[in-house]
Amino acid sequence: MKVPMGWMNDPNGFSLYEGEYHLFFQYHPYSREWGSMHWGHVKSQDFIRWEHLPVALAPDQVYDKEGCFSGTAIEDNGKHILAYTSVYYEDGIEEPDKIRQTQSIAIGDGENYTKQENNQVIDKKLLPEGASLVDFRDPKIFKSHGSYNMIVANRDRDGRGQLLKFESADLKKWQYMGVFYKPEKKLGRMWECPDYFEVDNRQVVIFSPMQLFKDGKAEDAQTVCMQVKFDKETCAMELPEEYQFLDYGTDLYAPQSTLDESGRRILTAWLRMPEPVDGKWQGMMCIPRVVEVKENHIYFRVHPNVQAAYTKEISAPSEADESGYRLRFSLEDGDKVDVGGYVISRKGDKICTDRSCLFGKYPNHRVKFETPEMKGFEIEVYVNPNQISVFVNDGEAVITNAVYDLGKEIETDVKMRIETLEK
Repeated sequence: MKVPMGWMNDPNGFSLYEGEYHLFFQYHPYSREWGSMHWGHVKSQDFIRWEHLPVALAPDQVYDKEGCFSGTAIEDNGKHILAYTSVYYEDGIEEPDKIRQTQSIAIGDGENYTKQENNQVIDKKLLPEGASLVDFRDPKIFKSHGSYNMIVANRDRDGRGQLLKFESADLKKWQYMGVFYKPEKKLGRMWECPDYFEVDNRQVVIFSPMQLFKDGKAEDAQTVCMQVKFDKETCAMELPEEYQFLDYGTDLYAPQSTLDESGRRILTAWLRMPEPVDGKWQGMMCIPRVVEVKENHIYFRVHPNVQAAYTKEISAPSEADESGYRLRFSLEDGDKVDVGGYVISRKGDKICTDRSCLFGKYPNHRVKFETPEMKGFEIEVYVNPNQISVFVNDGEAVITNAVYDLGKEIETDVKMRIETLEK
């Protein structure tokens, strides 16, 4: 999913409301660059066809005049409730240390949304000592035992990211409940876009640490996930020493998840791109994925609605629908598939990709990627003119990359099936 014009980044408010899937996103409609953030809005019944709706939130209040930053949404008693980060300069002084990030609420009907009169509902008065007023964002709202809860990303004065928990009975008066989690060791500078959920009787946390990579390349912030042990009574969380990457292509960031109508945990994320396409738009969302846990490993497989949509077999990419096509094949050690300049190969027990031929203009971006060691090598590739997603072993590992100037030829000796969307 992309916008026809402007800038897009983080997915926001991904939720099922009155039988339709709503996806909001960070949006700057006035240019192809990041700017004063709005909430763009689309909806879908199947994750294939998306209807663009009017902008849901705009920075039109004193407390959010510098932007309506990321947040989440829930359905409750027929209402669609949005929680977002409202940003302003304290005392009107436009200095970096005067930025204030607070949390606000808007309520709507699936198309029109009204901000609460008592916003901001969580501000510096509720923060614990040492918590940053500048880095305090990305509320995850959910309801539990009759109360509304928010988990919000923050940075402590010692430089470590932390997750703070708040609770409310009515969405208006909130109280601080404690630190949801703070690591013993520093993991990045700031944890953005936290998500917590339970799937397959496991507890999972996903978040995006800034400055996780130290190689000097672009996109040093990455998204990680892990199984955790969380005590809901004491709010204590135990994280393992090791973590997985959400995606091994390093372009995806700031994911959000929700439940689909069948109760599956589904997720999407922002595909970061170095420049606009055709001078019109920049940023995309990735293919919706189902989150599963098998044998202590977190899988991200293609949503079955998407898989079922690719039913028309073709003999070459030139015959594909404008949205792209799917490849299915298996790889032996040493095999290689060149998809219009994007190379997928197997080297030993790893699947590797290389976009060097398509990214020569971007020397500060990574171009070669690889999965961890695998035991199977069944490959499913979704090819869009500006996004390629390589799913290995039904989501055991995924590599997603932004691409430019992708060719329409496939060079390989590997047997494969090519399919596209039925029009």
